[in-house]
Amino acid sequence: MKTIVVTGAAGLVGQNLTPRLKAAGHRVVAIDKHPTNTRRLAELHPDITVIEADLAEPGAWADAFAGADAVVINHAQIGGLVEAEFVRNNVTATRHILDAVAAHRVGYVVQISSSVVNSEAQDFYVATKTAQEKLLDGLAVPHVVLRPTLMFGWFDRKHLGWLRRFMDRSPVFPIPGNGRYARQPLYAGDFAAIVASALESRITGTYDISGRTVIDYVDLIAAIKRIAGARARIVHIPFGLFWALLWLYARFDRNPPFTTNQLEALVIPEVFPIIDWPQIFGVTETPLLQALDETFQDARYSHIVLDF
Repeated sequence: MKTIVVTGAAGLVGQNLTPRLKAAGHRVVAIDKHPTNTRRLAELHPDITVIEADLAEPGAWADAFAGADAVVINHAQIGGLVEAEFVRNNVTATRHILDAVAAHRVGYVVQISSSVVNSEAQDFYVATKTAQEKLLDGLAVPHVVLRPTLMFGWFDRKHLGWLRRFMDRSPVFPIPGNGRYARQPLYAGDFAAIVASALESRITGTYDISGRTVIDYVDLIAAIKRIAGARARIVHIPFGLFWALLWLYARFDRNPPFTTNQLEALVIPEVFPIIDWPQIFGVTETPLLQALDETFQDARYSHIVLDF
């Protein structure tokens, strides 16, 4: 049995990783600052240690690193409109975690970065995830940096899960422009298996973990609609009008599910590197359509919706 500390444990990756670490016989210490989602994690897994804490603030949470064999740095500010929030959650919090790693002599670190560090997009998320990676550059502790592309799966509250729920609430589903924007969605179940494998092998280095199926955004939406049995009609909207509607929505919601920056990143014509991660990490890749079916039809977890 190993003791694994997972930060940002109540989000998409953490909720998918926890049952896999438990199945491998490890003791999980889960830290997250979202009160509702943290309580949900504790309800689903009463046999793990769950700590509600803001990692951007020094505190007693650091004591949980004592005796830990490894740490998964998984917390992230993904969306939002305020630069300071990205700096606070992606950079400042990571500094505090690395201080705790050093103070308690933790032996191994997995950092969940993002494919956006290779992107042409320029926004607060890209800048702070790049800065977060640089904090690991001088880390003497053995560590691995994983850069996943857009993820989906159980507990997906912000990405494809939110889009699927939008299909239930609206008679139409808007697509910006022609929708022919290449995406490489990565199944969170596969990514969680990669993280678990890294914790066992203690592999080091930096790895681009891209979804290995390249699919246009509009075709991905059509597949979700078909698998979920949604009735919303797909409608194409000119890019400029779509951007304006998002801008207007953000005037009324300080934490919108989709921002103008994310829209601009969506339409950039880029494909991220594809490596043989199934071979490298000893993980069986789940075919895209099967993964979508598991995401939206699984009897255990597909009905659980995390707070935004």
